[in-house]
Amino acid sequence: MSDVALREGPLSGTRIAVLMESDFYEPEIFYYRHRFAEEGARVDFLTRLWGQPELTFTGHEHRAPFTVDRGLEGLADAELRAYAAVIVPSGMVADRLRYTEDVERLAPATELLRRAFAEPGVVKGIICHGMWLASSIPQAVRGRKVVCHNNLVGDVRNMGAAYVDQDVVVDGDLVTGRTGEHHHLFARTLIDLLIQRRAR
Repeated sequence: MSDVALREGPLSGTRIAVLMESDFYEPEIFYYRHRFAEEGARVDFLTRLWGQPELTFTGHEHRAPFTVDRGLEGLADAELRAYAAVIVPSGMVADRLRYTEDVERLAPATELLRRAFAEPGVVKGIICHGMWLASSIPQAVRGRKVVCHNNLVGDVRNMGAAYVDQDVVVDGDLVTGRTGEHHHLFARTLIDLLIQRRAR
């Protein structure tokens, strides 16, 4: 469900990954699907497929269905580096994706995020409750300026991050947003940053 008509734009040829699970915030996810395409970027929605060819998730507000057929497990380093940005959205997506059967091992989505943080060429976008996915890798955000949902301020401070009271915060290759309702400001900031990086 990631393919929409792309127009020629400043991000033509760019790929953006958005992690997905159930209880996503529909206005945000459907906005990303079309807004990035307006700039020419292709959006791939990635999830843990649990051995299935595809999974259909339901939204949090309206129970809207959204089918994902791209797995995040086994994503090679070259494939990860092919993405200009990896986005962890709001809603309960991060909480669902941080589940791991073996508590001594990182959840596959958290491992993917850890690897993304090791790639400065990949912009990391985390909004609202998305910071939950980084809770097992606090070193990734330690000392970084971030914003998150008010419910997670204690979490990010315990992770060693520096909370900033703004709707969107940019710290190098990390862009964070306050809540799902700020997704349009978050997306605009990501687009501007990706265009700047491409120009360099």
